[in-house]
Amino acid sequence: MDSTHHSSPDPRLLDALAAGDSSTRLKAALAIGTHPQPAFVDALVARCAIEPDFFVRDMLTWALTRLPSQITVPKLRAELHRAPAQARSQALHTLSKIGHRDAWPAITPSLLRDADDEVARTAWRAAVVLVPEEEKRALAAELATQFGRGDREVRLSLSRALAALGDVIEPILRTAVTHPDAAVRAHANATERLLRDPDAGFDLAVDEAKRVVALGPEHGETPAC
Repeated sequence: MDSTHHSSPDPRLLDALAAGDSSTRLKAALAIGTHPQPAFVDALVARCAIEPDFFVRDMLTWALTRLPSQITVPKLRAELHRAPAQARSQALHTLSKIGHRDAWPAITPSLLRDADDEVARTAWRAAVVLVPEEEKRALAAELATQFGRGDREVRLSLSRALAALGDVIEPILRTAVTHPDAAVRAHANATERLLRDPDAGFDLAVDEAKRVVALGPEHGETPAC
């Protein structure tokens, strides 16, 4: 990787990164990532916060992963405290792609419970990637506070994040399936099904969990998969 320091980034590439045409911005991000220079890190991070195009955002993240993590990780961590939701979610996404353990302490409970669903979902995914082994149980307990939250996509994201933590979530699930809130119980049951059978249809698991909740535990026995 060429990480030769340049005192200032190429102004033509900076202009292209802010162009009105998304394909021009995409090419600029590709060019920056192909020949990575630390001088571009501030421009890349700033663009992540406002870039409307998914593919350009993905290329910006890739370009950032090509730079030394000792430069990018502190910049991205600073973004996690910014007001625009996209700044937080894209910084979380990029940190998960870099995969540097120094980023783990930045995944705070406030991010895992962020009021913006997209930020929270990205935080859950990033946390599962970055969490040290000895912190997995505590992370699972924190994630479990979000059972019953949001629409199908949000619930599925949470269930997948929890299932990715593996067996450490089982005691937490056992508690959650007896929660007084029916939505929490249904979500916990669906997560348990997903943990046992990762290929199980999430919608079927949710429907089954709701049926069990509605009928009561005496009707909840289902054949083992």
